[in-house]
Amino acid sequence: MDLWIIRILLFAATIVSGYFVRPFNLITPYTLGLSAALGLAIILVEVRVRRCSLKTLIGAALGSIMGIVGASLISIVIGRMTLEPATGTFAQVMILILMTYVGLVSGANKGEYLDLSALGGIFSDRGSKKSYKVLDTSVIIDGRVADICKTGFLEGTLVVPHFVLRELQQIADSADSIKRNRGRRGLDILEKVKGAPGVIVQIVEKDYPDVREVDLKLIELAKELGAKIVTNDFNLNKVSQLRGVDVLNINELANALKPVVLPGETMKVFILKEGKEYNQGVAYLDDGTMVVVDNARRMIGKTIATQVTSVLQTTAGKMIFGRFPEESEGSPGAQRPERRPYEKIERNDRSTYEEDREKVNKTR
Repeated sequence: MDLWIIRILLFAATIVSGYFVRPFNLITPYTLGLSAALGLAIILVEVRVRRCSLKTLIGAALGSIMGIVGASLISIVIGRMTLEPATGTFAQVMILILMTYVGLVSGANKGEYLDLSALGGIFSDRGSKKSYKVLDTSVIIDGRVADICKTGFLEGTLVVPHFVLRELQQIADSADSIKRNRGRRGLDILEKVKGAPGVIVQIVEKDYPDVREVDLKLIELAKELGAKIVTNDFNLNKVSQLRGVDVLNINELANALKPVVLPGETMKVFILKEGKEYNQGVAYLDDGTMVVVDNARRMIGKTIATQVTSVLQTTAGKMIFGRFPEESEGSPGAQRPERRPYEKIERNDRSTYEEDREKVNKTR
């Protein structure tokens, strides 16, 4: 609101100045119209400049200066040519405008490649911008970020953009009960994050009307603040890395904190259900890691000590394979029980399984 008051005062000052100065000896209506157009142009330029990052502004300024220097050198050459005064002046003015415009646009486009930290001082990365972290909608709904903040591993200023809050509100107001519960959970998680020690939650009203997708808005805001994005979205993680924005992925942190188990070690697990293969039992660790134990089918519902045989890392997570020794396993006469005929058929081929099972039933 205060900014709009300043803009209105600037617009009024421009009109009053034009009325008293009367440029080009224009009559009053034309003077007021020209002053109003000039005031609106200044306000529009100011609005656009506020959306640009510091690197873009410095790049545009450097490009304009280089364009002006180049135009001055070309103007010296034109001044020595045998041209009419009016033609020579027009050519110099046009070259000045052209070179300044080209330098400004080129410098603004290449400004993101500037390394301002090399200048030191206020441009150094040691400032407060390094502690900014932008929260994504998915990581807020996930809820684990609140626990991480409580432990003190995530500190500094957590930025929550207004468009993220708007997306959370839309999810909380959804007609679907599942989405509605997820949205309300996200709002509750924000309240928990605010109460975490050493964490400051800052709501930013910054928006990018030209950008439609929320993920791209997050990337633009992170680039402007020099911040990192906290998310668990795989696609946002990859796009942010391609755009040069650092990402803190909660899923990668969770995978990194899973306990390391080596083959040959012994671990205690609770056998929850039967496995897919013969005489297997399945257990789960506290972090959700699946443990497949051979010879543990008869131990369902019990806690046993199993010896780790191998560890398999998949895209979905980590799987641990173990073996539970049977008492009759070492006896010389012990044999593996033979499965019934229809159990030998592959489980993936349902049609073959049903046909052979009917044949077995007819022969009985």
